[in-house]
Amino acid sequence: MAVEYKSDETLDLIEQITRLDGSKYMEISNMVQNGRAELAAERGFIQEVRILQLNIPHSDHVAKYEDYINIHYSMPGEDLDHFEEWSKNDEMQKEVNIILKENHVG
Repeated sequence: MAVEYKSDETLDLIEQITRLDGSKYMEISNMVQNGRAELAAERGFIQEVRILQLNIPHSDHVAKYEDYINIHYSMPGEDLDHFEEWSKNDEMQKEVNIILKENHVG
């Protein structure tokens, strides 16, 4: 049985998101999702989003995280009414941490 994907996004950048409470986290993302985060900031769902690094290498770790995101999340449309932070299990948080380290971020 094949795995069903909710989305088909290629993740190629690292961004920093500032939540409404002022706390920050880094996410592996792409320009479409970054644009949605910018829109979420304009609508007051988050404080800010900043791109930290563009065109990150598509390593095995990025591919693994990308699969996880595409299976579990759909990219929001421009009519978004909230900002959905991508929850990560322990394994995926480790992948993100490795990606950040590979790219000398964080």
